[in-house]
Amino acid sequence: MLKFISHSFDGMDGIEIYPIISLLLFFIVFVAMFIIVIKLPKNKIDEISQLPLENETNSKQNNYE
Repeated sequence: MLKFISHSFDGMDGIEIYPIISLLLFFIVFVAMFIIVIKLPKNKIDEISQLPLENETNSKQNNYE
């Protein structure tokens, strides 16, 4: 299967740049998200970590049955 795909791409000029662009894009997004997470204040992380617990209590309070 891979030989069939690579044989199809042999005739295309400039196709070798796309894997490099994909890797760079992945790396840039990964590093950006890592930096954003590292710079988050501790109180914001605590607030986000409590969201699933708050959602359960809110759904019980909003139950009209």
